[in-house]
Amino acid sequence: MRLKLRKLKIALAGNANVGKSVIFNYLTGGSQHVGNWPGKTVEKADGTLVYRGYSVEVVDLPGIYSVSPNSPEERVAEEFIRTEKPDAVINVVDASVLERNLFLTLQLLEMRAPVILVLNLSDVAKRKGISVDAAKLGEKLGVEVVETVAVHGKGVDGIIRKAIALKEGRARKAVARRPSSPEQKYAQIAGLVSEVQAISEPKSTSLEEKIDSVALHGVLGYAVLALVTLALFFSVFTLGESLAQAMYSTLEVLEQAATTLFGPGVTENPLWKGLADGLVAALTVAIPFVLPFYILLAVLEDTGYLARMAFLADGFMHGLGLHGKAFIPLFMGYGCTVPACIGCRIIETGKERFQTAFLATLVPCAARSVIILGVVGAFMGWQWALAVYAFNLLVVVVLGRFTAKAFLHEPASLIMEMPSYRLPQLKAITRRSVERVKHFIVIAFPIILAMSLLIAALETTGLTRPIESLLSPVTVGWLGLPAAAGITLLFGIIRKELALIMLASMFGTVNFAAFLSPVQMMVYTLVMIFYIPCAATVATLVKEFGWKKAIAVTVFEISFAILLGGIAYRLLPLVM
Repeated sequence: MRLKLRKLKIALAGNANVGKSVIFNYLTGGSQHVGNWPGKTVEKADGTLVYRGYSVEVVDLPGIYSVSPNSPEERVAEEFIRTEKPDAVINVVDASVLERNLFLTLQLLEMRAPVILVLNLSDVAKRKGISVDAAKLGEKLGVEVVETVAVHGKGVDGIIRKAIALKEGRARKAVARRPSSPEQKYAQIAGLVSEVQAISEPKSTSLEEKIDSVALHGVLGYAVLALVTLALFFSVFTLGESLAQAMYSTLEVLEQAATTLFGPGVTENPLWKGLADGLVAALTVAIPFVLPFYILLAVLEDTGYLARMAFLADGFMHGLGLHGKAFIPLFMGYGCTVPACIGCRIIETGKERFQTAFLATLVPCAARSVIILGVVGAFMGWQWALAVYAFNLLVVVVLGRFTAKAFLHEPASLIMEMPSYRLPQLKAITRRSVERVKHFIVIAFPIILAMSLLIAALETTGLTRPIESLLSPVTVGWLGLPAAAGITLLFGIIRKELALIMLASMFGTVNFAAFLSPVQMMVYTLVMIFYIPCAATVATLVKEFGWKKAIAVTVFEISFAILLGGIAYRLLPLVM
C-alpha cells in the first residue's frame, strides 16, 4: 500500500545575491520548472521534493528588497504571499550584511506571513569578523532561525525540518508586527542589529579588500577586465578547437564502422548522408565552442567578478546612454540572446530596457560565435576572429550612441550590490553548464536534424536550384557568396549555427576553405553576426516589448546585415 504524502508549500523570499537560488537548486535538484508568472514577464521557478512523508512544493520568488509593489518582481512576490498563503515563507538573508536585509523581513512580518529566517553566508560573515546570535535574533523577531552555508549544503535540510514543524504546530509561529513607516523600520533594525551582532575589527586588510583594490582600481581594474575578457575568448577558442578535433576524429571512426556494418550503399544514400552531415557539423562545429563558453561564464558568475565587470563598465555604458547594470545582460548575450533580453528586466526605465535588449541582439551569442570561431578563427587565424569581435563591439558602440540620442534619455545612476568573492563550486558550475548545454541541445538538435533532412530532400528533388536563383541577386550579386549560401541565410533565421551546419551539409564537408575564399568567409560571418539572432529571440522580443518593436528590430538588423555584407565584399579585398 502506497503511503499518501501530505502537502507542504514553501516560498523562498529574499534580496538579490543572498543564495536563495542556491538553496532552491539544492532542495529541488533536477525536479524543477522554470517559466513565467501568469500575465507577467517575471521569471518563475518552482520545484518539488519528498521529505519525511511530505510532498514539498518550493517556489523561488524573484529577488526583491521590499514587498511594496513598485516593480513587477515586487508585485508578483507580494501577490503570491498574500493570495497563495504558503505554509512557510523562507526569508533568506545574507548574514554578512544583516542590517541591509532585515527591511524585507519586517515587511513580511507585517503581512502576517509565516516567516522562517535563514541566515545564509554565515561563513562569509565569520571571515569578515561578524558573528550573529541566531537564537537571540529569533527571540527578538519571534521567528525560527536557521543558519546555513548553502553553497556547501550546510544547514539546508534544517529549513525543511523547521517548515514541517511550523506546519505541524511544533515550531515558533512568527509574531505579526504593526505596520510602521520606513524610517521606523530602519530605527528598529539598527537597534535589533546592535543587540544580536558583534563585529571584531580585522587585524589587517581582508583578502577581498586587497583583491578589490586591484580589480576595481581606476587603471589596474580595466587592465584586469581586458585580460579576463581576452582570456575568456582565447580559452573558448583553444578549448573549442581541441574539442572539435577530438569529436571529428571520433566521428570519422564511427563513420568507417557504419560503412563496414551497413555497407557503402546505405551510408551514401542522400537522405542518410544529409542527416549524417548535419549531425557531424553540429557535433564538431557547434557544441565544442558552446560548452567551454558556458563553463567559463558560470565561473565568472560564481566568483562574483561579473558584478565587478558591470561596475567597471559603468563609464563606458554611460557613453551608450546606459548605466553599468546594462553590461550584465549585454555580456550574457555572448552566451545566449534570449536570457540576455529577459535579463534586461533589471533595467529600471522602459527606454533603457528596450535599448539594452536591442544592443544585446547585436552581440554575437554562442551560436554566432560558432561561426566566428568555426570559420574565421579556424581557417583564417585567431587574430582575424578577434578583429571580428572588435568590429562588432565598434558597431554596438556606434549604434548605442545613436539610439541614446534617438531615445533622448539620460542614463540612471548606478546603484548595485557587490557580491562577496567566492571560490567557484565545481558541482554548481557543472550543474549550470550542463543545464545550459542541455537546453541548447534540446532546442537545436531536433531543428538541425530536421533541416538537414529537408536540405537533402530539396537537393534530391532539385528544388534547391529555383530557391538559389531567386536569392542569387542578393547572395551572389551583392554579397559575392556562393549561390548555395542563400538557402542557409534563410535557415539562419531559425538558428545561427544551423546556417553554418547547413552550409557544411550542402557542400559535404566542414572544410569551409574548400569552397569559400577568405573574403567570402569574412562577408558570410559579418552578415550572420548582425542578422537577427534566431526565431526564439524574435519571440522573446515580442513577449517583452510587443510585436511592433520586435518587427522593427528584425527588419533593421536583416537590412543592416545585408548592407554591411555588400560593403565588406567590396572593401575587404583592399586590405586582405
